[in-house]
Amino acid sequence: MRIATAVLVAVATLLGGVGANSGSGSVPSVASVRDEAPAAGGVRAPADLVRTPAAPSYTVDLAGDATGRVWTGHERVGFTNASADPLAEVYLRLWDNAHGTCAAPPITVSEVAGGTPVALSVDCTALRIVLSKPLGRGERTSIAFDLRIEVPDRVDRFGHDGEHAMLGNALPLLAIRDAAGPHLDPYTDHGESFYSLAADFDVTLDHPARLRVPATGTSVESPGAPGRTVTTATARKVRDFAWAAGPFAAISGTSATGVRINVHADDGIDPSDARAMLDVALTSVDAHAGRFGVYPYAELDVVLDDDLWFSGMEYPGFVLDRVRSTALVHEIAHQWWYGIVGNDEYNDPWLDESFSEYATDLALGRTGDGCRDGFSWAAPTERLTDSMRYWDAHPSRYEAVVYDYGKCALHELRRLIGDAPMETLLRGYAADHWYGISTTAEFKHAAQAAAGTHDLTPFWARHRIDG
Repeated sequence: MRIATAVLVAVATLLGGVGANSGSGSVPSVASVRDEAPAAGGVRAPADLVRTPAAPSYTVDLAGDATGRVWTGHERVGFTNASADPLAEVYLRLWDNAHGTCAAPPITVSEVAGGTPVALSVDCTALRIVLSKPLGRGERTSIAFDLRIEVPDRVDRFGHDGEHAMLGNALPLLAIRDAAGPHLDPYTDHGESFYSLAADFDVTLDHPARLRVPATGTSVESPGAPGRTVTTATARKVRDFAWAAGPFAAISGTSATGVRINVHADDGIDPSDARAMLDVALTSVDAHAGRFGVYPYAELDVVLDDDLWFSGMEYPGFVLDRVRSTALVHEIAHQWWYGIVGNDEYNDPWLDESFSEYATDLALGRTGDGCRDGFSWAAPTERLTDSMRYWDAHPSRYEAVVYDYGKCALHELRRLIGDAPMETLLRGYAADHWYGISTTAEFKHAAQAAAGTHDLTPFWARHRIDG
């Protein structure tokens, strides 16, 4: 049900009081933190954790039909081999083919240049491409292909609600390869399977002028053919690219640290609720920035649709949400925990969901006291660090463990090592992994360093944090 505007305003007011001045002094300016942010890749990975193809770049030109639900055009993907081993093939993840059939997939790749497509696999969400020439270490190449995207008839992160189309995970992305081989996990509807390196995107979307097209990155509109508009979106160091298309009502504002927030509401959203959600977004982006490092992008787009079956969904610089203030604070926290500090969302979902839920509590002034009351493990083998394979098999446990118990474990870690050391830990950990990848083992190592002589081994065992 729709949350009352008064509640939303109250949440925004609370956020305004707990964000910027959170223990470590004033928040640096946007410009200063963007200049000081660590180079792409964050901390240097051990040799056995080299991830390739590296330094990906995506150049996309698409034209939308009259409805904004069918897009056709071209995509070029550049990349470098970071591994000592020659790179003879790559995989493209066509994630949204999980919403169709292999006989009639919603995402179609054709006319591939720079390599030879071999076969679709993993329910047609993975396309193997053998490169025209194996790529040596440090060498760079590209592949290119024609692309067709057809949004299915469903209200979802890839779907449409009447005239409003959502295009999450619609662009083919490179799968990561490491010492274990290519990561080809299946799609999951309960959470996320997405795992990608920070990349540069240059996306041109030619669309009917009557449609607004909010998108990842910084967007500039220019006139196109009669009755059409060309939206050019530029995004640097982001893990994915999402957009929407529809006759949205739009309002905007700028946060205290200079982040432009654009709220796009479908025709079922009351204007007062859209305004209240804008206020929540403006204050929460700065609250999270005060703790984890200033948001490094110029814009953040929020698309509101109360018919979504889920509360919210995050993409870099782009959020889908119902009119749910707490959900919006959580999805904006994901801009750091998954977006800036990446992780393998299929195999380590707690690293983004537990951390974002904990960040939400902090932003809302919640201490986590008693938050584990009534919790019990479902089985001796159940772990906070289980993968989506486990949670897909036990869907009723996913939110209770990964969201609720996970944030409680982080609250307990804070109480164990102290508020100031915990804040320093998370801020430093984010900086060390800025645009990089987090793993459970790396977080445990950083937390033990923050704890000093206090041995955290019993803590990890008690909360079933393996890795």
